[in-house]
Amino acid sequence: MIIVTAASGQLGRLVIAELLKRVPSEQIVAAVRDPGKAADLADQGVLVRHADYNDPASLDQAFEGASKVLLISSNDLGNRVPQHRNVIDAAARAGVSLLAYTSVLHADTSALGLAAEHRATEDAVRAAGVPYSLLRNGWYVENYTGALGGAIAHGALAGSAGEGRIAAAARADYAQAAAVVLTSAAPVEKIYELAGDVGFTLAELAAEVSRQTGKDIPYHNLPPQDYLGMLLQVGLPAPLAELVADADAQAAQGALSDDSKVLSKLIGRPTISLADAVKAAL
Repeated sequence: MIIVTAASGQLGRLVIAELLKRVPSEQIVAAVRDPGKAADLADQGVLVRHADYNDPASLDQAFEGASKVLLISSNDLGNRVPQHRNVIDAAARAGVSLLAYTSVLHADTSALGLAAEHRATEDAVRAAGVPYSLLRNGWYVENYTGALGGAIAHGALAGSAGEGRIAAAARADYAQAAAVVLTSAAPVEKIYELAGDVGFTLAELAAEVSRQTGKDIPYHNLPPQDYLGMLLQVGLPAPLAELVADADAQAAQGALSDDSKVLSKLIGRPTISLADAVKAAL
């Protein structure tokens, strides 16, 4: 039985879709906080079970019969480590043969502010005494393309990444990688550094948007504090705005760059191109 936590989220749903291509639906469990939001998964034959990262008893029930568990990281910034530990402990109690965790690219050395919680979670995974794989996901290209509507409306793309190259891939790319690892008959690696095949700068992203829309959308590189102020002004919650601004600032220093192509090798195809990512967003 393969358990996918946070299965009703954006990444979780894509992982479920990939698993359904590989194993019978009755071998997949969607572990979700609100089963009512996963009715469509149940309609596909997937087992839907209640699982709350803050409720160890619910996790024990959700993991009954589990052979493999994918822990998709919580979005509750600042509270993720204890939540993740609850999931890890429940997976250990269930005696799983594999615990996979969606971490962040180069978590052990990354200067990203969000990497600290991932490092602590990775330590907890290692200490759990179960076989594991760390899926160190790079940046989602949707983190940028999802905001293109605003950039087009305002006639410019703003950020603070300078000339830093961002090896982003699509959520679907990372989801396929997770499904491959969860269903592999071959021995799995302990650490996968996953990123897009070809990195891009935000200036190159703006140029591609300009090309496809026929509009002049320049890239405006802002000092980190100015970019943070802009994000707060447009209504992003402070913790999220700080995360986004920090990511850009660290990207300028190479924190989101990677040329290993581990992801495309794992999924057996190239990761999404910048042109295709922009086309899909538009």
